[in-house]
Amino acid sequence: MKIIIVGCGRVGYSLAGKLNAENNDVTVVDLSAEKISDVTAQFDVMGVVGNGATLAVLKEAGIDEADLFIAVTSSDELNLLCCMIAKKEGNCQTVARIKDPEYSKEAEYLKKQLDLAMVINPEYEAAKEIARVLRFPSAMRIEPFGKGRVELISFRIGAGNLLIGQSVRDVMGRIRANVQLATVERGDEAYIVKGDTVFAEKDVLSFVSTPKDAAEFLSKIQHKGYSIKDAMIVGGGIITHYLCELLEKSGISLKVIEKNYDVCEELASEWTKLTVINANPSDHALLKEQGIEKTDAFVALAPLDEENILLSLFAKEWGVKKLVTKINRIDYDGVVARLDLDTVVCPKNVTADIILRHVRSAKNTKGNNMENLYNVVQDEVEAAEFIVKDGSAIIGKPLSELDLKNNVLVASIVRDGVVILPRGNASIQAGDSVILVTKDIALSDVEDVLA
Repeated sequence: MKIIIVGCGRVGYSLAGKLNAENNDVTVVDLSAEKISDVTAQFDVMGVVGNGATLAVLKEAGIDEADLFIAVTSSDELNLLCCMIAKKEGNCQTVARIKDPEYSKEAEYLKKQLDLAMVINPEYEAAKEIARVLRFPSAMRIEPFGKGRVELISFRIGAGNLLIGQSVRDVMGRIRANVQLATVERGDEAYIVKGDTVFAEKDVLSFVSTPKDAAEFLSKIQHKGYSIKDAMIVGGGIITHYLCELLEKSGISLKVIEKNYDVCEELASEWTKLTVINANPSDHALLKEQGIEKTDAFVALAPLDEENILLSLFAKEWGVKKLVTKINRIDYDGVVARLDLDTVVCPKNVTADIILRHVRSAKNTKGNNMENLYNVVQDEVEAAEFIVKDGSAIIGKPLSELDLKNNVLVASIVRDGVVILPRGNASIQAGDSVILVTKDIALSDVEDVLA
């Protein structure tokens, strides 16, 4: 596909790399010549310096031949304007990033009136991810599939866990849990699990199950479970706003520490049950004064990655049970993984997953719709959900008879609202929602798993 991206900030940079890696023809547009130079030097993409809301610049970028136009500048208004012009002058689908809560409330209206293919709100998607793990704090990551009926859950295997030293075959034979073990992350490596995979302390294990069965499985393996009664949040930005909205009726008591007085005033006026502290969250004495050692969860949402990482390490020293750390820079991923900071949330990666799903679905000529896409391990392991259509080559045969590629796992089937955790004799039918987990394979169609 020929794709134009306006805006070369963190989200635009990440998108350019991921879309280029999947053999798309990508052109980036930005007012900053330096940013354009950085992106074009790093990836095999074209660059245009200029205002993406002007017709001359869009024509130079190739709007007449574009299949997809993505506006991800820091300005919601500019993104909408860019999409309006691109839609009028080109025959392409348009995607706008919108982060302001006021616009977000009218996302469906804007999508319909401006004929947008998609409206993306990275901050809201990040807040949803944080809310999920605060409700189920035993997990590091939770990704819903099958309209929430099934989840992919990741957790770190701690000391004393019954999985340590056991193989997948042993575990499934003894515990009798209704789950599908999917992947293991160990150090810098990631694997699709097999019957002889043996678990070790500090492994990050991902599995697929219903929410109810997940809780039962974690209890059986003696993974320490607990609930969150209160959370301390540092930073009062847009993600915090959405998080307060999502957790308003959760029963979790929230305390926000923010140094900007006007932001504090806005939060306090909108969320009357919220405790808001106007202070510098980097002040360790203040954090101790506000009871960091007694809080159940610490959520670092400050603007700077470095600040979030250091604050999370400080909270870890004080024994906070649940840590959530927001980072934006992709080059920090490896470092953060080695620091064992529990849940790490990256808004730009969420955005990239959503757009990649859209691009792959648009490329798919076989008709099996991709419903969801999630990077379990960035650039290594992904989980994809497809709705299987009539005529697909994977229909009817038992899974044990399908000639699947290496490093492929059929993790779950949802049929008529019922979750089926597939075993060898299970088969896929038309209309099923199928969740696939793959390593080093970019799926555009469910049949891509066949050898």
